[in-house]
Amino acid sequence: MKIQPHDSLRRKILVLVILQALIISMGTAGYMIVEGWGAFESFYMVIITLATIGYQEVHPLTTGGRVFTIALIIVGVGALAYTVNTGMRIVLEGELQQLLGRRKMEKKIKAMKDHYIICGYGRMGQIICHELRSNNVPYIVIEKERSETDIEIAELFVIGDATRDDILIEAGIERAAGLISVLSTDAQNLFVVLSARGLNPTLKIVARAGEESTESKLIRAGADRVVSPYHIGGLKMAHTILKPAVVDFLEFATKTGNIELQMEELTVTEGSEFANRSLSELGIGRKYGVIIVAVKRSSGEMLFNPTHKSIVEPGDTLIALGEVYKLRGLEEMFKK
Repeated sequence: MKIQPHDSLRRKILVLVILQALIISMGTAGYMIVEGWGAFESFYMVIITLATIGYQEVHPLTTGGRVFTIALIIVGVGALAYTVNTGMRIVLEGELQQLLGRRKMEKKIKAMKDHYIICGYGRMGQIICHELRSNNVPYIVIEKERSETDIEIAELFVIGDATRDDILIEAGIERAAGLISVLSTDAQNLFVVLSARGLNPTLKIVARAGEESTESKLIRAGADRVVSPYHIGGLKMAHTILKPAVVDFLEFATKTGNIELQMEELTVTEGSEFANRSLSELGIGRKYGVIIVAVKRSSGEMLFNPTHKSIVEPGDTLIALGEVYKLRGLEEMFKK
């Protein structure tokens, strides 16, 4: 099992504390035995000797006491110098700051709920994190290792193996809204889906599949959606040749940060003023200048290019196309 950086730091600090406690205890016991002093006098003599303060001796030392003091200085001062040097290195190299930052991160993770867990921080994972952050969606990344450059994109990290239940629990899977698994192999993604579904039966799970034969297995394991990047990439490349204008339009409409045109999902809740009314009655196009290109029913049925007579029902999701500021205005109406 790999030792985490913060565990290594704790061990270093523990070793330093034990070393100093051992030197002081042995020195105190030594003066009590050699000189016959009391515990406090012996302890005081050890402290002023190791600190090299130069105060006068508690009592005149015998020859044996002087020999013991010389040995204490050689061993104790060397141990003290090692402790100070190691402590300074811990502070200067940022190990202590990393430990404190890790504890702060753990507190944030424990306080999170309705967040998304990203398993794997490769190229796909970084793109997913960028999109979620752009839409102000809270997320946590699980990765075996973390570099300093990762901080710029993902602030909350759980270091560990995402296929393990304890790591998923540490990421707050019981409180999460969804999980996206984009690990390097299909076997790892399959393990993650099985573990995640067992820990949170209501979790929304999306998994990556490299092989076509793995898609059905991931669905049976509990994934709600399976994405094959090779399949999608191949179709896009083919469509770029066959239907370049269509591909350009879709990229333009779905690109994050586009200030001209975007596509958004708008969910109709129970009791909303948009529920049980036709698109004509709602007048979304007239009032907001937004086009409803499709309606996804709560049953999963997709109604493309709905007519003005199409009825919007509670639980439906409207897929809208329009300028960003107009979509924002419509979103605010849906929230109300």
